[in-house]
Amino acid sequence: MSAASWAFVLAAALAVVAVVFVARPFLREPAPATDRLDEPGAMERKRLELAEERDRALAALKELEFDHRTGKVSDDDYRVQVGPLRRRAAEALRALEPRAGSSREPRPGEPEHVV
Repeated sequence: MSAASWAFVLAAALAVVAVVFVARPFLREPAPATDRLDEPGAMERKRLELAEERDRALAALKELEFDHRTGKVSDDDYRVQVGPLRRRAAEALRALEPRAGSSREPRPGEPEHVV
């Protein structure tokens, strides 16, 4: 066998070893201890409920805006419906904000509280 043949055989063997090494994690069957998901805690459930409420309120606002722009909802009906939807969305957003205490910097346009 010539040197080129040996080099080709060595390269092919090296390629096969590399492919097997890379594919090894994908060829094994995962063996989880259980296939059940962890039950979220009370805080996580509350956060999920608030996020769902926020999403529902924002989706309702978006749909109301669309219906108003396309003429399906009159100006009077829009004014009656938009306030409560905005309040629902704002309450859910505020409830989801992390509480930073009184050391929180005021946002732009937000009044500063003086004690």
